Amino acid sequence: MGKMTGNEFFVKALREEGVDKIFAYPGACVVDIFDELYKQNDVDLILPRHEQGLIHAAEGYARSTGRVGVCLVTSGPGATNLVTGIADANLDSVPLVCFTGQVPTGLIGNDTFQEVDIVGITRNITKYSMMVRDRKDLNKAIKEAFFIASSGRPGPVLVDLPKDVMAQSGSDEYPDSVNLRGYKPNTKVHDGQIKRAIKMIYKAKKPLFILGGGVKIAGAAEDMKKLMEATGIPAVTTIMGKGSVPTNHDLYFGNVGMHGCFAANNAVNNCDLLISIGTRFNDRITGKLGTFAPKAKIIHIDVDTASISKNVTVDVPLVGDAKEAIQKLLKASQEYDGESDMIPGWVEQLQEWKQQYPLYMNKKDKLTPKEIIDAINELYDEPIVTTDVGQHQMWTTQFFEIYGKRQLITSGGLGTMGYGLPAAIGAAIGNPGRDVIAVTGDGGFQMNSQELTTATINRLPVTVCIMNNGYLGMVRQWQDLFYDRAFAGTCLRRCKDCETAGCNELCAGRSDDCPPYVPDFVKLAEAYSAQGIRVTKADEIPEAFAKAKAKKDGPTVIEFLIEDEELVYPMIKPGGPITDLVLGE
Repeated sequence: MGKMTGNEFFVKALREEGVDKIFAYPGACVVDIFDELYKQNDVDLILPRHEQGLIHAAEGYARSTGRVGVCLVTSGPGATNLVTGIADANLDSVPLVCFTGQVPTGLIGNDTFQEVDIVGITRNITKYSMMVRDRKDLNKAIKEAFFIASSGRPGPVLVDLPKDVMAQSGSDEYPDSVNLRGYKPNTKVHDGQIKRAIKMIYKAKKPLFILGGGVKIAGAAEDMKKLMEATGIPAVTTIMGKGSVPTNHDLYFGNVGMHGCFAANNAVNNCDLLISIGTRFNDRITGKLGTFAPKAKIIHIDVDTASISKNVTVDVPLVGDAKEAIQKLLKASQEYDGESDMIPGWVEQLQEWKQQYPLYMNKKDKLTPKEIIDAINELYDEPIVTTDVGQHQMWTTQFFEIYGKRQLITSGGLGTMGYGLPAAIGAAIGNPGRDVIAVTGDGGFQMNSQELTTATINRLPVTVCIMNNGYLGMVRQWQDLFYDRAFAGTCLRRCKDCETAGCNELCAGRSDDCPPYVPDFVKLAEAYSAQGIRVTKADEIPEAFAKAKAKKDGPTVIEFLIEDEELVYPMIKPGGPITDLVLGE
C-alpha cells in the first residue's frame, strides 16, 4: 500500500469511478487539486463561466447519460453558487457528486476569507453532505459519495474538502465496497404486493397508469411499453415522466396537471384504479388535494419510501426500483389466468376526449410556439431537447414528440430559470454526435447566457431556440388572467424612458411607443463567436434549423419572435381540481 496526498488521491478516485468529465471552476482552496488534474489526461476538465452554469451542465450530462455528474468548485462563493443546482438535482433525483474546497481546518469558524458552512447550508437539499476533517477518511468518503448519489433514489451528495486535509499524505487504496449502517436503499419489490397489485389491475373497470420521472431514471421505458400493451391499460404522464412511453402510442393520452391536456386530466378524474409509477404527486399534478382521482384506488410504486402516501393516500404501496416492479408486473400479467374486467369502452372514451379537445394553438400574426416545436419534431430524428423554465417549457412538454432515443430534459421540481442552456451543454458533452437543442425564453436565457462561451470553446454544436415575447411570460400570464393585467416587473422592454414618456407606473401592455428590446440576441450570439439568426415568419423556420445543423464547430442561437401575449392552455384555475380547466381562447 502506497501513500498519496489527498489532492493526488482525488484524481485516482475519479479514475476508479470511471469519471471522464469533471465540471470545475478553480479558486484558492482547490488550486492544488487543479494542479493534479493538469498533470493527467484521463479526466477532461470542463470549465464553464459560472458555477450555476457548471452544476446545471453536470445535471444535463447526468440526465442524458445516466452517469453521475461530478462538480468541483472552490470555497465560499464558489460553493454557494452551487446551491440552486443542488436543490434542483435533489428535487429531480439527479445523481451528482459535488466537491467543494474549504479553508484549512484551523481557520474554520473564524470568518476566514471565503469561508462558509456549505455542509450546513446544503444539509436539507442533498442526500448527504459532509466535511472530510481527517485525511484517513478521504478515501472512504469519496467512495460513499458516489454510491449514495447513484443508488436508491438518485440525488446530489456534497463533500467538503479543507485545503490542509487535502495536502496531507495517506493511503492510496480505493475501497472496493461500501457498508453504511444508516443507508440501505431497498430496490427489491415485494412479491406479495405484486400479487395484490395484479389482482386489482385485472379487476378494475377503468384502470390507468400515471408515469413519472422515476420510470425514465430507472431506464424502464421499453418494459413500460410492453406492460401497457400486455394489459391494454392506457397511460398518462407527468411532465417529468413524458417519454416514459412513446408519445405517438395509441394508449398514451398526454400530460396531467396544471397545463395537462383534457383527456389526461379527465382520465385521472374518471379512473377506478390509478397505477402510479415513479411520481410523488406534487401539487402541479394533483391540483386541489381531495379532488384528485376521487373514484380511484391507488397503487403507488416508488423507490423512495418517503414519497409513498406523502401527498396522496394510497391503497397498495410498492417500494422498489421502477424497472424491477414493471418487469415483475409484466411477468405476473403474462401468467395471470383470469380475464380483465376493464370495460371495452374505457380506452375509446379517452380517444374521444383526445379528439374532441386536442392541444392546439390558433394561427397568429407572429410565430406560434407550436410551429417551432412542430419543426423540431419534423426536422430532427433523435434530438436531446432541454428547456429552461416558463411558458416555453410548457409548450415544449405539450408538443414535443418523444419516441425512440429522443430525450426531454427539464427542471421540474424546482423550476429553475437559467437551466436550459447549460443543461444542453452538459448533454452535448455527454453525447457527442447527437443533436442537442435548448428551448428557452428571453428571460431564462439571460440568466446563464454567458455559457455560450462554454459551448463555443468546446466546439459544441448546440442549437439554442429563444422564444422571445419580451416578457417573463409565465408570471405575465398569471397577471393577465388573475391580476387585471397589471404587468408589474414582467415586461423586459420596460426602461427608465417609460416613466418620462408618461406611461403608467405599472405597465399595462405593449404599444408602438415601447423601447427596443435589449439585448440584440443575434449580436450577442456573434459576440460569443456563435451563429446568430432571427426568425419572424413560419416559412423561415426550416432554413434557420438547416443553418444550425450545418454548423458543426459551435453553437447557434435562433431568436424566434413570438406573439407578445401568447398564453399556455389548457390551464387549471388556481386552487381548483385538475378537471377545472381553462381550455383556451
